[in-house]
Parts: sequence; C-alpha cells; structure tokens
Amino acid sequence: MNETRFDRRKFLGVAGATAATGLLAGCAPAMGMGQPRANLDATIFNFALNLEYLEAAFYLAATGRLQELDAAGGNSRKVILPAGFTGRNGDGVKFASGDVRDYANEIASDELAHVRVIRKVLGVGAVSQPTLDLGPAFAAAGAAASGGAITGFNPFANDLFFLHGAFIFEDVGVSAYKGAARLLTDAGAGGNLENAAGILAVEAYHAGMIRTLLHQQRNTDVTPTLKVADVVQAISNLRDSVDGPLDLDQGIVEKGAANIVLADTNGIAYSRTPRQVGNIVFLAPNAAKGGFFPEGLSGNFSAILAL
Repeated sequence: MNETRFDRRKFLGVAGATAATGLLAGCAPAMGMGQPRANLDATIFNFALNLEYLEAAFYLAATGRLQELDAAGGNSRKVILPAGFTGRNGDGVKFASGDVRDYANEIASDELAHVRVIRKVLGVGAVSQPTLDLGPAFAAAGAAASGGAITGFNPFANDLFFLHGAFIFEDVGVSAYKGAARLLTDAGAGGNLENAAGILAVEAYHAGMIRTLLHQQRNTDVTPTLKVADVVQAISNLRDSVDGPLDLDQGIVEKGAANIVLADTNGIAYSRTPRQVGNIVFLAPNAAKGGFFPEGLSGNFSAILAL
C-alpha cells in the first residue's frame, strides 16, 4: 500500500470533523440542513486495527516472525500460543511445502504493513493491541466446527492445519471491510473509503489464495471421517451459526464444483456488520469478549456495534 496516499490529514480530519459535526448538528434546523452524518471513520479503523493485530500475529507466528509485531506497535507478549510454540526467531510452522511457506511470509508482511499504516494514520488515537488467543481459541473452534471430531486443533502443527487456521480469518476480513464501506465518511480521492477498498482487495487476494490451496487438497483425509472439504465446510457453517441468521458463508465446494470466490448470486462479496464480525471472532453471538479476543477488543465500539 502507498502510505503517502493513506494520508493522516485525510483520515484524522476525523478529530476536527467530529467537533464540526457536533456544531453543525446544533445549527442544522436554523440553517435548513438535514441531520449531518456522523463521522465514525476513526472508530471503524480502530475496529479494523484490532482485526489486523489478530491476523498479523497469526501469520507472523506461523512464519516464526512474531517479534516483528513489537516493532510495528503491537505487543507479542500479549499473544497466547499453543504450549511449546514461540512463533519467534524462526520457530514457526515446519512447512513441508516451500510454496506454502512463501505464501505465508507474503501474507504476514501484508498484515504487518496494515498494522503499521493504520497505526500511522490514527497516530495517538490508535488503540493498543489487545490480548490475542491463538492457542486454546483455535482448539475450541476446531472442536466446535467438527462436532468434537477434531480435538486440540493447532494451526501451527503443519501446512494443512495452518491453511485451515488461515481460512477461519480471511473471508471474515473481506466481509468486514466490505460491510464497513457504507459507514465511512471520507470518500474523496486518497481518502478513507479508497484506502479501505485497497485493504479489502489485499484481503480478498489472501482469501482466494487460501481457498485455492485448500481446494487443491479437498479430498485429503484430515480424520478417518473428514476430508479437507468437509472441515472447511464445517468452519464455514460455524461462522454462519454465530454471525447471525443470514447465510453469508460458503465452503470451497458448491454443488460439486470449485467455489474459490466467496460471493452471492450477483458475484458480489458479502458484507458483515461490526457486530457480525465480533460474533465470529468471539466465537459466540452478541458476546463482548471470548474466542480470539479473550479480554475483548481494545477500544470502545458501541457506536458501530449496533449498526
């Protein structure tokens, strides 16, 4: 991403715009104006920053680079990992495939860049990294998705489990940025909406990569009764079961055919509200914490969780 175009003045025009919005709201009746739209851009990007911390920590740990999160403003000490695994200084997944290792490193660098650039534009308003659970939360998600057939799921155990772990996050990131688009105020050239679209595009590339790699192994046995396609479908079903009543998710096989691109019948990516995203990362509907965020998100998001 071009950090010079994701300009802090563009984004944190929010600080002044928020005060101006309040003033205009008071003056609106006298001026014959409609109610101004609330500027929630900073809140939305801080919500996104929580998710970017999570994704960056996951991929950096998988590639043995978790210490790089500290240099970007995160806190690797607040990342819970499986017992005996550090995710630091080369202690990552023992990738059997050099290609999967290279893909994981590329995504790790992208997610780390997202943390850096969002923190840069938010400046002192950027929320700190919350506690992230990349150990027991994955085990719980694996057990829930498989109906107990998979216990102690560890996404850092091997290439295939890493891909399953990545699948849990990537589609959610795409739908989260898509859903946030309608809430962003700064839609000018080089503004918040344009840059959010740029991050969404990168997340979509990541999701397509992970879904393709899983589809290539769709018939590989994970357990005596579950193949890769079955586990992916189970994860998709779990996300659908907690995010709300709508069917916003799909596995990698639909009607016997490849389903790499997650989209509706019009070929449009799904949107999730912040509340729906929260339901997934907390692994429970309408929760305030739990799952991958055992102590909750960093920041106050009451203004957008109800939208």
